[in-house]
Amino acid sequence: MADMTKRTLLATLRGEHQATPPIWLMRQAGRYLPEYRALRAKKGGFLELVNDSAAAAEVTLQPIKRFGFDGAILFSDILVVPHAMGQNLWFEEGEGPRLAPRLVDHALETLTAVPQRLDPVYETVRQVHAGLAAQTTFLGFAGSPWTVATYMIAGQGSREQAEARRFAYRDPVAFQALVDAIIGVTVDYLSGQIKAGVDAVQLFDSWAGSLSPAQFERWVIAPNATIVSQLKARHPDTPIIGFPKGAGGKLPAYARETQVDALGLDETVDPAWADASLPKSLPVQGNLDPLALIAGGAALETAVERLLSVFADRPHIFNLGHGILPDTPIENVEALLRMVRG
Repeated sequence: MADMTKRTLLATLRGEHQATPPIWLMRQAGRYLPEYRALRAKKGGFLELVNDSAAAAEVTLQPIKRFGFDGAILFSDILVVPHAMGQNLWFEEGEGPRLAPRLVDHALETLTAVPQRLDPVYETVRQVHAGLAAQTTFLGFAGSPWTVATYMIAGQGSREQAEARRFAYRDPVAFQALVDAIIGVTVDYLSGQIKAGVDAVQLFDSWAGSLSPAQFERWVIAPNATIVSQLKARHPDTPIIGFPKGAGGKLPAYARETQVDALGLDETVDPAWADASLPKSLPVQGNLDPLALIAGGAALETAVERLLSVFADRPHIFNLGHGILPDTPIENVEALLRMVRG
């Protein structure tokens, strides 16, 4: 008889191979769910949801109640870190997050830290931890320093991260100081999540793919290695997932040098290449194309079968290559679960 209290996702992160891989989906708590849309409309916006701990806990648990995923991912945002560092944070309807003052125009020293802005997140973690089933792994997260810095410098997201890349070349000393400051807050923030009840954490580096190899080494690998090292010193038993989106051929170096416990793969990575290039004992997470999930049918079935086949002999967490999209049909998510779980 299966052990209904075993956290298979947590065991996989610790290197244990499962006959059936555990599954969760990035952005699984989000706009594709009618219950999420209803609660967001009631609360008035995204940031209002994040800062309402009871509501954020409810959102975190919504996909677990509906689908029974093996992992629950904290409902929050990577930009709560610059908010705690002293930038103002708000969301423009239909356009995304905004931060001010922009650090392309203002020095880091002009910011006044407001660490209590993170308190609602810790309370959300405590509430989710209290309401989560024994077999479900609870995942916390933070943005990696490079990605967070791009938002802090430009004041918003951008596909090319041109302002941050120019800043890093023009004044590497000042950019290093910003990255170091983000590292310090991030380590404390993730440690706070762990103390409040998460079982593992993920580092999201959404814009890692925009850097040259030398810049990737300095602004992605080195900062993440520092976070992993410092966090492991405080919480040696807590697994850390690294997700450097767009890293491509630099993934083996990232895995080797950061010493993350598991590696997230985006949808552009050939799973056969990843399986051949990464250490056999390293757990991998991913990497179904979110658009294949929207397409459903034979396209979804073929993609799922390939991933299950390629990663059959290593610790594997089934996931998307990036976040689930708002127009994803719920019936396709249900079909995905049936495919993965047999």
